[in-house]
Amino acid sequence: MFRFERHHEKLASHSVFVGRVLRALLIGGVFVGVSLIGGVAGYMYFAQLTPVDAFLNASMILGGMGPVATLESDGAKIFAGLYALYAGLLLVAVSGIVLAPVFHRVLHAMHADAKD
Repeated sequence: MFRFERHHEKLASHSVFVGRVLRALLIGGVFVGVSLIGGVAGYMYFAQLTPVDAFLNASMILGGMGPVATLESDGAKIFAGLYALYAGLLLVAVSGIVLAPVFHRVLHAMHADAKD
C-alpha cells in the first residue's frame, strides 16, 4: 500500500509526504464510504427505514453518536449492534491508515541523523 523509506535512506521530500497523506486520506475515505453504504443498506433491509433515515442512522453510528430511530425488530437491533462494533473497529483501522505516514515521518526524522 505504502512504500516508506528505510532508516538508512534520506527523509522523503515534502511533495512525497503530502502524496502519502492524500493517498491515506483517500483510502480511509473509501473505507468509510463503503461502510456507510453498507450501513444504509442494512438499516433499510433490517429496520425497514427510508433511505434518508437509514443514512442518518448509519452516519450517526459511524460518527460515534449512536442510532436515532427506534428499532422494533430483533434483526434490526442485532444489525445495529454489530454495525456499531464494526464502526468502532473501523475507526481504529482508518485512524491507523491515515496517521501512518505522519508517524513514520516523525519517527524517521528523529532517527535520520542518528548513526547506528
